[in-house]
Amino acid sequence: MNELEQIKKIRKPIVEWYQKNKRQLPWREEKNPYHIWISEIMLQQTRIEAVKQYYKRFLEEIPTIQTLAEIEEEKLLKLWEGLGYYNRARNLKKAAEEIQKNYKGQMPKTYQELVKLPGIGEYTAGAISSIAYNEPMPAVDGNVLRVVSRVVGSKKDILESKTKKEWTAKLKEIMPKQAGDFNEGLMELGELICIPNGEPICKKCPLQEMCVAKKEGLTATIPVRNQKIKRKKEDVTVFLLEFEGEVAIRKRDKKGLLANMYEFPNILKKVKQKEIEKVLQDWEIKSSLIEKVGSHHHVFSHVEWDMIGYKIQVTKKNKEFIWKSKEEILEKYAIPGAFVPFRNKL
Repeated sequence: MNELEQIKKIRKPIVEWYQKNKRQLPWREEKNPYHIWISEIMLQQTRIEAVKQYYKRFLEEIPTIQTLAEIEEEKLLKLWEGLGYYNRARNLKKAAEEIQKNYKGQMPKTYQELVKLPGIGEYTAGAISSIAYNEPMPAVDGNVLRVVSRVVGSKKDILESKTKKEWTAKLKEIMPKQAGDFNEGLMELGELICIPNGEPICKKCPLQEMCVAKKEGLTATIPVRNQKIKRKKEDVTVFLLEFEGEVAIRKRDKKGLLANMYEFPNILKKVKQKEIEKVLQDWEIKSSLIEKVGSHHHVFSHVEWDMIGYKIQVTKKNKEFIWKSKEEILEKYAIPGAFVPFRNKL
């Protein structure tokens, strides 16, 4: 039996299992394509439990595509603070602007139209079109790749783009009429039962009788994931500069890591306390009190930061930085997660 014939058999049990066992999640309460879109973008790189609070707050502030298109970027990024990967939020706004301009403010109804929008790739377009409109398009993420790889006993590396393309093509051929439930069922099964870390809960799986990995004892080695990310390591020293109740922040470059985000002044090296005055001199400021405020290790996708921080009372403000009260920084400025442990020291 080839993989396509094997995978056809999962359609009915997946849909039936999902309809009986699906979690009650806020974005599942109705088939609103805008809500589905926001939730899918938030769920990239973020756990479901963490997303719930952000999702609720986001829709309270930005209830429609029109309000998303019109919101100021600073306010949008502040609402997104804590979710990370801030280009996701910027692309939401860009896509909303296109929808306002080209689709009269209504979410496009087909995969082919959705996939053209900024920040909406094949997976997200498949998820929105199938869940909101029941279009028979697959939505293939890591959860789905893990489930189907185990069911057929595939040894193909799921981190290779060609593997994802192959599975997307196969699943497109066998999509059932209940396309949305099928896609969500596959994702739900991968998240709750056919889990990525630890032993899968096979006794609760609706596919256990047909799963090759279970029969052959291969759940520990399937799916295959061969690519390993080699991250560059950098030392970073963060300076919390305070003058009469105001704190210095600055905006990062328009390109590169954390592009266009606000941060506390910092330099890419580990600065010892005796070297601080030289750094401050370059910024045309002087200290009156220096206090070390701890360290933090932060991991990005391709770089790791070993960070140390100093809180420094200064004798005057300079023009290079933006000086704001602590309250204003907390309320209005989105500070990337790498700097939040230091913000908490203010």
